[in-house]
Amino acid sequence: MRETFDWTWVEAQSAQTIEVWNGSAGRSSQGGPRYCIAEQKKREKAYDEGLREVEREAKKKPRTRAERLEAQERITASFARFSAAALDIEGDAVQLLTDDFLPAGTKLARWARRFDESLSMADIVQACRNAWTACGLQPLLAEQVRLTPSILGYSLLYPYTDNFLDRADVSAEAKRKFSERFRERLRGEGIAAEDDREVALWALVDLIEGQYPREGFPQVFDCLLAIHRAQEESVAQLRSVDAFADDEVLRISCAKGGSSVMADACLAHGWLSEQESRFGFEWGVLLQLGDDLQDVREDMQRGSVTLFSRAAALGVPLDGLANQLLSFSERVGTRMDHLPNGTAMLKDLLRMSWRSLIVGAVADSYKYFSKEFLAEIERSSPFRFDFLRARRKRMTSRDGLFVTLFDAFLEAPEDEDEDDETPLPAPVLAAV
Repeated sequence: MRETFDWTWVEAQSAQTIEVWNGSAGRSSQGGPRYCIAEQKKREKAYDEGLREVEREAKKKPRTRAERLEAQERITASFARFSAAALDIEGDAVQLLTDDFLPAGTKLARWARRFDESLSMADIVQACRNAWTACGLQPLLAEQVRLTPSILGYSLLYPYTDNFLDRADVSAEAKRKFSERFRERLRGEGIAAEDDREVALWALVDLIEGQYPREGFPQVFDCLLAIHRAQEESVAQLRSVDAFADDEVLRISCAKGGSSVMADACLAHGWLSEQESRFGFEWGVLLQLGDDLQDVREDMQRGSVTLFSRAAALGVPLDGLANQLLSFSERVGTRMDHLPNGTAMLKDLLRMSWRSLIVGAVADSYKYFSKEFLAEIERSSPFRFDFLRARRKRMTSRDGLFVTLFDAFLEAPEDEDEDDETPLPAPVLAAV
């Protein structure tokens, strides 16, 4: 009999994961390659060569559909060359990124813009990040990497809900009412949508129900209800730094992150074994804590309490927490190794992505770390931290390359929808 992923299960998994997290404290993290300055400069040169190549393509401003599609192909090829030269990613790994993960993201972006043209680039990028997590889980669960209707629907749910619940100009009562109605819809209640937001959300839940009928896939909807409750609890983290004890802050982060990726895993496969669910939950906690480290400055500004924002607000260097997170990622990687599915190449690629997330977050939030720790952790990065910050600023400026590339990849080939199981999106506002 398959497990029930109700809130009691989430609390038990959170407690077990906290034990793993606490056991990672004070451990030396030796995973991943080390780079000397000469090696970093070599990779930075390859980075800039790739960046200039892509910038040249972006400046051409192709006018016809055929020209834009050709530009996409050249940019993708440039990314493959950059990955091989600067990141030591080769062969099958590059092919997985360019032939599977990148197309899943671009397909989601195109679908989202047709579904609701008011969705911002930030909203769609948030959805793409979730979809890529689900796609990363698929081979680990013996599934082909592809953007399914349920992954698409789930990935787009949370730009709508997060944006609403994070708004300071919306009353607590309005948020409570919205949350109750959304919970009813996730339970399968046939309630009519009251506004544009609910029209969109109800349509996205329809996508999930279309792929996974409730009667046959109860774990899917257990997970959706679990992440909904965890999201409600996480709203309570918008408090002063003294609102919660550290163990309660950690419990809330574990429940939210773990249940979020658990939902990804269920939507990738329909149901999970005990071994798969344990890994999915821990991966979710890892990503949540990585995001908390990445967002430490913004969380401090808006008063959102995480382990990292609280320590930083108290003037405590984040060295120990970052090292603990690196050690925790290695333990999650060990659990991943025990899964029977997924190639060694994919697992190595996922490990690299986890470590890159943490090291990149340290580079961005360098003001909250000791100079000694920064000097040590910088050796784990293929690029020097000053270089990373400068290039990221260049890429993400208002008129930067990232915006140009995002728009360039919204162009879809005419035959994209052939043999595709994803329903065509009806414009959401037209349904109101």
